[in-house]
Amino acid sequence: MASTASPFPFPHRFPVRISFFAGFAVLTVFGLVPAALVLVASFTDLRGLPGIPVNFIGIDNYRSFFSAAHLDDNLNALKNTLVFAGVSTVVQLALALGISVLLNRPLRGRAFYRSVVFMPTVLGVTVIGLVWSLMFNPSGGPAAKVLSWFGTDSAFFGDPKLALALVTFVQIWAVVGVSVIIFLAGLQSIPEELYEAASIDGASGWKRFRLVTLPLLAPSITANVLLGVVNAMQSYQLTYVLTGPSNKATQVLSLMVYVQGFGGTSGTTLSQSQGYAAAISMVQFVLVGAIVVVTMRYLRKREARL
Repeated sequence: MASTASPFPFPHRFPVRISFFAGFAVLTVFGLVPAALVLVASFTDLRGLPGIPVNFIGIDNYRSFFSAAHLDDNLNALKNTLVFAGVSTVVQLALALGISVLLNRPLRGRAFYRSVVFMPTVLGVTVIGLVWSLMFNPSGGPAAKVLSWFGTDSAFFGDPKLALALVTFVQIWAVVGVSVIIFLAGLQSIPEELYEAASIDGASGWKRFRLVTLPLLAPSITANVLLGVVNAMQSYQLTYVLTGPSNKATQVLSLMVYVQGFGGTSGTTLSQSQGYAAAISMVQFVLVGAIVVVTMRYLRKREARL
């Protein structure tokens, strides 16, 4: 009697169910529960100091966020967040795609070049901040010396017109390696026979890239766009290290959450308002969620068309 093959890939369902529920429990304890507590805290006057009672104040924190007293600073932070996330994601995507196509070729020392591209990803934020602070040191760093050759100078991270662009540049340098790895994985999964068939049909190198490479890289593009957007919109460490917590030119929403919740400027202490910081984080959560949903829907539809 011939046995019927089961579509289930494992011989028994019980271990899989145990693993699933264990993973879900970990996600609940370390992800969902803290998120729910942050939501609850956003409706309180939590200050994080022992002995001070916590009172439920409704939507007062949200009213304060959108009030005229804070509106200019919050709109500035929102604008900086969107500019930082948009520019860093687009440039990172284009740069990573070009590098990955180049490193996918049979080059001598290809493994070394891949390691060099990925190396900034494993460096800590403090190390990255120190390296680029020295590079752009206006008192004698390499960048200042180059500008001196042309008879000019700059405050670099201290220049309000230049600070956000420099922080964006450092962010791209620090995370582009992850996008390159994802693109390389996608490129190596494309069958070589498709390129050979396109060449036989007379397709040029650009046409092979546009008609073969890009459509088959659509899932990798989607993953990189989403990772880039989420990472950039939640990033504050580089901004804090490079320009400090109170620089209006580089103030972003995630940095506002840190400053309000944990201090960082003169006159800002731990007791200022962690409830207000929770409210800002919830506003940021809604913003990030909306952007991710819209981006995901667009990219999925584009994948289906391709």
